[in-house]
Amino acid sequence: MGDKLCILDYGSGNVGSVFNMFSTIMDRVVVSNRPPDLISSTHIILPGVGAFGSAMEKIKKTIPLDVLEEEVLRKGKPFLGICVGMQVLADKGFEFGECKGLGWISGTVEKMESGDFSLPHVGWNNIEVSRQTKLFEGLSDNQDFYFVHSYVFKEKNSNDAAAKTDYGEKFTSVVARDNIFGVQFHPEKSQKAGRIILKNFLDIK
Repeated sequence: MGDKLCILDYGSGNVGSVFNMFSTIMDRVVVSNRPPDLISSTHIILPGVGAFGSAMEKIKKTIPLDVLEEEVLRKGKPFLGICVGMQVLADKGFEFGECKGLGWISGTVEKMESGDFSLPHVGWNNIEVSRQTKLFEGLSDNQDFYFVHSYVFKEKNSNDAAAKTDYGEKFTSVVARDNIFGVQFHPEKSQKAGRIILKNFLDIK
């Protein structure tokens, strides 16, 4: 049957653009929270726009987390979180108060210490690869990606950070642990480089 991608939908604003980008790469793409689609998929995406707490509230209400954890944590299906979809992988976030996350990659999500730079961090910025993963195959050094955020992932284990980006402070822009990946930038808005990242994700088995 080949690969099938399931994009989870909890009311996040960028689901449509993520779907459109993946639809140019592969045929079998569904936007669904239904357990049968999660079970029959080979790859899973959690998009994200907005604040940590409201995202987690919607995720808990709309996504069958028991099924998702079975497919990702126990069966080992490749999973990619985008922007807030990456941040909620943490133990907890502190945007508009403390909120518990999924806890898949140990760490916290805290407000960026941007120094003289304004927040939110909006626009193109490069990533500095600190640990090679399959996501980065075919990318040139210091490749630019499109960012929109004010909070950053502070991982507990430095090995979980795969790339850093500098904006007043050097923050983690890509996390990776086993079959679980997260990117702080928006690959669906990052043109050719973003497309390479998404194609590489689909090549992970």
